[in-house]
Amino acid sequence: MSSPLYLLKTHRFAPLFGTQFLGAFNDNLFKNTLAVLLTFQAAEWTSISSALLAPLIGAVFILPFFLFSGVAGELADKFDKARLARIVKVWEIFLMVIATVGFATHSFITLMIVVFGMGMHSTLFGPIKYSIIPQHMGENELVSANALVESGTFAAILLGTLIGGVLSGIPNGGVIAGIASIAVAIIGYTLSRYIPNAPSLSPEMPFSLNLIAQTRNAIRLAYQNRMVFLSILAISWFWLYGALLLSQFPSFVQSVLMGDETTVTILLSLFTLGIGAGSILCERLSHHSLRVSLVVIGAIGMGLSGIDFALAAQHFTTTGDIYANPQFFHILFDLTLIGVFGGLYSVPLYALMQGRSEAHSRSRIIAANNILNALFMVSGAVVTILLLGDGWSIPDIFLLVGITTLLVAGIIARLIHTKAKNEL
Repeated sequence: MSSPLYLLKTHRFAPLFGTQFLGAFNDNLFKNTLAVLLTFQAAEWTSISSALLAPLIGAVFILPFFLFSGVAGELADKFDKARLARIVKVWEIFLMVIATVGFATHSFITLMIVVFGMGMHSTLFGPIKYSIIPQHMGENELVSANALVESGTFAAILLGTLIGGVLSGIPNGGVIAGIASIAVAIIGYTLSRYIPNAPSLSPEMPFSLNLIAQTRNAIRLAYQNRMVFLSILAISWFWLYGALLLSQFPSFVQSVLMGDETTVTILLSLFTLGIGAGSILCERLSHHSLRVSLVVIGAIGMGLSGIDFALAAQHFTTTGDIYANPQFFHILFDLTLIGVFGGLYSVPLYALMQGRSEAHSRSRIIAANNILNALFMVSGAVVTILLLGDGWSIPDIFLLVGITTLLVAGIIARLIHTKAKNEL
């Protein structure tokens, strides 16, 4: 068991991994195809300003996380998770059929409905995915399984984003992307049928469709376990940092680096590959056990490399050919390091959240994680908009988030020290 890849040969993990990978791929294939088409052909689709379309798509996608995460967690705690996964994949096939129609008819409203539906798809699948892992894995396999899921997810995000960008640039690319997404969703459903049953541990639990009550209940359950709740807050910071970087890449490349679409793709690719590499490195360094110290190392690394990234961006000078500029490769190196340390940081936190959660309420706690992740990402976006409006530059904002990440590292290290001291 020297490599986590052995899990990909097991019936208890491989179908779940494949289902998750294809779902993440489809999300990003659809969203990026739509985003690029709307950016360059906005007048043919809607009267909304092209500058507002990207944040609008993001907001519509993330809205279901606030509305339905509580109910999604309760469903995954009450019913067999493998069966729910199959239902969610059928929902994905249905959405991709509608998306294909929307692309063919240039119906903006139809496609935004699909964006909302795909957000709901991710909302429903998240608690299933993360709560089924500890149900099928041994405690010494949690870090390995999460490392594979994290690296696989970001690889799927990158692949879907790149292919979506390519398809959006060819005639009838939207329709082609839609048909491809239908095929991928069907394959994902087929794989989901091989996920071993994961029976509910609390089938008698009452079920309610009260969205507000379920959201409040999920957060309350997470808050009752201090270690779990702190892990969720730390994970949420990771998503805030990552979402802020990804959302600002296009503007950063255009206004600071003076690059083009290819430059954006390079930044996205290296950051994503860095997270995947960091996730696998975390598994190697963990030796099949949970090492919280890696979280501190990851946070310090994200902070320091983030600060250097921001300072390099602040002092970047254009020289004509960006690919002949050593400063550009300095920036790429720092960005890759942020991703690598991000993988080191996030994987142990997911394993900690899963391992320390009560089995009968684990899905609802993971739903609370999704809610707080979404809240942090939206808050980060709002603060970014306010700071940009107040005259801050994008590198200034990158510097702020890098420094704040060092503060987060200090808080985590202090908490670990206090816990160790109390256990003596």
